[in-house]
Amino acid sequence: MRKLIVCSLLLMSMMMTAQAQEKRTKVEITTSLGVMVVELYNETPIHRDNFIKLVKEGFYNESDFHRIIKGFMIQGGGHNGGMKDAGYTIEAEIIPGMMHKRGALAAARKGDQVNPEKRSSGSQFYIVDGRTFSAAELKMLGQRMGKPFSEEQIKVYSETGGAPHLDGEYTVFGELISGFDVLDKIASVQTGRMDKPNEAVTMKARIIE
Repeated sequence: MRKLIVCSLLLMSMMMTAQAQEKRTKVEITTSLGVMVVELYNETPIHRDNFIKLVKEGFYNESDFHRIIKGFMIQGGGHNGGMKDAGYTIEAEIIPGMMHKRGALAAARKGDQVNPEKRSSGSQFYIVDGRTFSAAELKMLGQRMGKPFSEEQIKVYSETGGAPHLDGEYTVFGELISGFDVLDKIASVQTGRMDKPNEAVTMKARIIE
């Protein structure tokens, strides 16, 4: 039995490696403050395919980033200030090791109280702005979460930054590969009530590869 479990885990690891090596779809997000490009992970096929479908349908065109918190994240993917989204949720694809590093693309969702399965919004997403953390901060945070951070996570969050407290709670399904300066611009806009920008930051999206 033990040998069978080890073989199964090895096979799963090999499959994930093969998926990661496949060509990744890239999406260009043109905002009112500049252009960003995200790359979608093959390891999260439900979210990848759903995002591609919405982009091709033009769902994100003229939508906006309706919630912005500098040092944390920028959230968009809805219309009318985030009040209207795709109208459905999708199954979570929370994969151990997928980090909320700076530039991570992840799916927004409702809280655990009403969403214990951590199902993702059908269209709303966020891109992590984040901040850097010291090793001591990460050790304390890991203890509080009951999930100690690995050496790799500590290296990323201390050097690149991110939002480590979200790991294991939300589906990360891609990452920003260009336009970090635009991320900075959006994260720095003036906001008001409920972290809504005082001036709308709109977007449109298209598949480029």
